[in-house]
Amino acid sequence: MSFMPYVPPEQLMKDRSDFAHKGIARGKSVVGIEYADGILFLAENPSATLHKISEIYDRIAFAGVGKYSEFEELRIAGVRLADMRGYSYDRDDVRARDLANAYSQALSTIFTQQMKPYEVEILVAEVADDGGRNEVYHILFDGTVTDEHGSVAIGGHAEVLTAAVREAYQEGWDLGTSVREAVKALSAAEGRSIEASSIEAGVLERGTPRRRKFRRLTNDLIQGFLQTP
Repeated sequence: MSFMPYVPPEQLMKDRSDFAHKGIARGKSVVGIEYADGILFLAENPSATLHKISEIYDRIAFAGVGKYSEFEELRIAGVRLADMRGYSYDRDDVRARDLANAYSQALSTIFTQQMKPYEVEILVAEVADDGGRNEVYHILFDGTVTDEHGSVAIGGHAEVLTAAVREAYQEGWDLGTSVREAVKALSAAEGRSIEASSIEAGVLERGTPRRRKFRRLTNDLIQGFLQTP
């Protein structure tokens, strides 16, 4: 007969939390900023194909840090859930709040019931129509979800980045200023200059006439923003 040693529940949860934190800390951070015309997600990511920032649905974007295979699995699940809801009801019924709740429930179940928690932190954002309020949700590996405003950072240097961006943040920044400040904060946290060629960035643009509000920023556009004083 095998013997399973007793582990106090609080110790088990702490061990899982420490394990997830260590995995997340090894990944590159993501900065999210609400600017005058939408929402910006920006990260250091040398890969041109393994994206940390992606579209989920018409007005909704996703960003993840930590173990790529795990947050990519969550992204795909979110796309499927959004497509199903939009097909069954109406495209306007697909909301970031509902996706954040679904992610929260899934991650909470994994954290409490599986031996290994997911080593991920994610952001889900929805840009509002004119006059409305943007929604940005931060979901942790244990299912904890918070509603963020203005700016947010996730990943290995999240605390340092959050403090740096929020100290500089001013409501109504244009896109260029938002990109420059995000790169400045990332460079300070990493202790080195980050080149435009290794930056991944995407925006949800409120004013675009396109139904799909998500757009990736090209390296040339990012370089142009960084060279602007």
